[in-house]
Amino acid sequence: MSLMRQLVVMAKAPRMGRVKTRLAKGIGAVEATRFYRRASLDLLRRVGADPRWQTVLALSPDRSVHESGVWPAHLPRIAQGEGDLGQRMGRLMRDLPPGPVVIIGCDIPDIAPRHIARAFAALGRADAVFGPAEDGGYWLVGMRRRPRVAEIFGQVRWSSEHALADTLDNVAKVGFRVAMLDRLSDIDTAEDYLRWLRRP
Repeated sequence: MSLMRQLVVMAKAPRMGRVKTRLAKGIGAVEATRFYRRASLDLLRRVGADPRWQTVLALSPDRSVHESGVWPAHLPRIAQGEGDLGQRMGRLMRDLPPGPVVIIGCDIPDIAPRHIARAFAALGRADAVFGPAEDGGYWLVGMRRRPRVAEIFGQVRWSSEHALADTLDNVAKVGFRVAMLDRLSDIDTAEDYLRWLRRP
């Protein structure tokens, strides 16, 4: 049986006041929403049609799965469901069809197809793969999901500098081999945003 590689892009409907709220405190809700929409669609253009994996959009709120006009029509959509980030990612890891799964978000402008390809390649020898973020979190997580799907997202201090370390502690408890990718920056604050704008 051929196991499909699945890239899951977790996204929120780009509604003002609902996305990038920390960023909005520094640059305003209009600009933060504009950034999120642009970054999301640019990311999907880069990685969404790559034949090396199947890209799936996991959307929040759940009802946005049925809304048209925002997301590329060719991409399959599923609901993220209820719970914190760990509960939602854990559900995706458990419920998707067999094969390696890599999950990313939409607020890392530097994600390129080469990063996704490296993540799937790493899952050929490791049980889990992470893309560490500059702030102590992570911009990518993937699992081979064979021979089992482990619960690695419990008791994680999300949106903190401890998120990666907490998750790696969970991974160590289940004995998974881990691979690490490049460290990238996400755009959570006005300082992040201005630094990103100033880059060549």
